[in-house]
Amino acid sequence: MLVRYRFWLLAAAVTLILPVTLSSGTLATEVLVYALAALGCNLLLGYTGLLSFGQGIFFGLGSYALGILLTRTALPMPLAVGAAIVLGAVIAAIVGSFAIRQKGTYFVMLTLACAQMFYFLAYTATDWTGGDNGLLDIPRQSLALGGKTLIPLETPWQYYTFVAVVFLIVFAVLLRVADSVFGRTLLAIRDNEARAAAIGYHVKTFKLVAFAISGAVTALAGALHALMTGIAPLSNIEYHSSEMILVMTVIGGTGNLFASVLGAAFYVIAADWLSTLWPRWLLLLGLLLIAVSLFMHRGLWGVGEALWYRITGKRGGPNGKLDTQGDPT
Repeated sequence: MLVRYRFWLLAAAVTLILPVTLSSGTLATEVLVYALAALGCNLLLGYTGLLSFGQGIFFGLGSYALGILLTRTALPMPLAVGAAIVLGAVIAAIVGSFAIRQKGTYFVMLTLACAQMFYFLAYTATDWTGGDNGLLDIPRQSLALGGKTLIPLETPWQYYTFVAVVFLIVFAVLLRVADSVFGRTLLAIRDNEARAAAIGYHVKTFKLVAFAISGAVTALAGALHALMTGIAPLSNIEYHSSEMILVMTVIGGTGNLFASVLGAAFYVIAADWLSTLWPRWLLLLGLLLIAVSLFMHRGLWGVGEALWYRITGKRGGPNGKLDTQGDPT
């Protein structure tokens, strides 16, 4: 039983370790928010083989959707978050329907072009998004029922607890998706798209559904980020956001959902630490990323996995094989 749920238990352990090791509730929350975004990216890159530079679209739209609903309507916060998730899924399906018509470099270019288009839409729609200043004064409402507060979200650590619960629920859902027939089919498409199509799978439909799920999860991350900071900045929808989410995914390791959590934690915490050492900390971060690219081709998860098998004397997983989640194939 524990083996079956080991990745969820590892994710739960991370949510318990962060408050012990970090003094800032906001930083701990940021780790989980970007871990959600990296999970959405990993579903595309690690499971479907789609290198998308458009994840910032959904992250930014999630922030803006939640901010607009909370500042201009009386919609309760949970419903506003739900609306942001739905919007992310719908826009991801639309973007995906265009992007999956191409492959390789042309697919990447299409996602990047869409990211730039949505960025300029957000930049020019100042009445709705605040333009370059961002959407300000987004309230962080406590969870209430009948005027009575059920779960307060006023302090950073209270909000962290809320985000941790949401993160664990989403992580469990994505684990079920990855271990389902749908998830296995995505792996087949990633490994040999022509063969998957030849045996009867409608490849474009599977890619489109993967895009929609990824967009929904990433929009949720954007909405939680806006609640955390109280603003929806223009930077959330820039292509730099897509780049950052993609880097987190690669650092952790593609094809394993828990690896996305490792990648997000490493990136966010390393960026925060390096920024206190030197104003030009991005240069140091760049050197770290070069080291990851040169010496850790399977990311942090691959390094940890290799060390584990060396310690235990094993050469691989069960039957000498590992699938993307570490179960026998």
